[in-house]
Amino acid sequence: MKKTSGTLLLLLTALIWGTAFVAQRTGMDHLGPIAFQSIRALLGFLSLLPLMLLRKRAGKSGPMPTVKASLSCGAVLAVASTVQQIGLQYTTASKAGFISSLYVVLVPLIGLLLGRKPEKGVWIGVPLSVLGMYLIASVSGEGFSLGRGDWLMLASALLFACHIVVVGHFAPQADGVALSCAQFFVAGLMTLPIAFLTEHIPLAGIWEAKWALLYAGVLSCGVAYTLQIVGQKDTPPAIASLTMSLESVFSAIAGAARPWLEGKTVDLVPRSSRFGQDASKGVSPFYDRI
Repeated sequence: MKKTSGTLLLLLTALIWGTAFVAQRTGMDHLGPIAFQSIRALLGFLSLLPLMLLRKRAGKSGPMPTVKASLSCGAVLAVASTVQQIGLQYTTASKAGFISSLYVVLVPLIGLLLGRKPEKGVWIGVPLSVLGMYLIASVSGEGFSLGRGDWLMLASALLFACHIVVVGHFAPQADGVALSCAQFFVAGLMTLPIAFLTEHIPLAGIWEAKWALLYAGVLSCGVAYTLQIVGQKDTPPAIASLTMSLESVFSAIAGAARPWLEGKTVDLVPRSSRFGQDASKGVSPFYDRI
């Protein structure tokens, strides 16, 4: 029963993360990638802090995370999220979701290197997940061509695979909400000085990006990463990565819905996939505009 509830929590995590790619791209219309990431992480910390304190006062919280656990989870998360955010500048939301979800392949491989033997079903689920993600990319007309942003997303997939393994190690030892809160605090503090040194952070830009920041900070960070930690308490890392690979499906749906939310009318099937590139009009495929 615990394993089933953990899987359902991770499925909800995938839904929130998949739809967050659109918010992350939208937010960078007004802020640099590192600034967006650092503010997002600190918003995640602030959104969870009251809950953590209330749980502690009520005596419902588990053991507090150690400094080692907080620094380990936070540092890996900071690097992975920053690389992902930078990569999003150079690729589409739907393609980013597809490439990021390749951690489904990487987590079992990292587990093998650490001497962990995945369940037999994992080796059936991994190729099926990769096939499903390939079909998503094929329908979008993007295929497997890799640009600069795609390589960065691939690097972030490896880093997020490491994050899943690290969380899987520390989650059973600490209260889920407290560990999530601590890792965001560490991630925000690590990236904020870099943002100030390398980017311009206008207050007007923060205000313009407020809804994207709130979605990415409160929901994607505060809620989803906490669900990940709680869900992974009773779920093996390999199974967790398979469940969260559905993030690519949700990102494709969210990317497809974005033009309608903005009041635009577009063709769902790329011209290049039906008639070849419409060079006379210079029209790019639908997903190039997401």
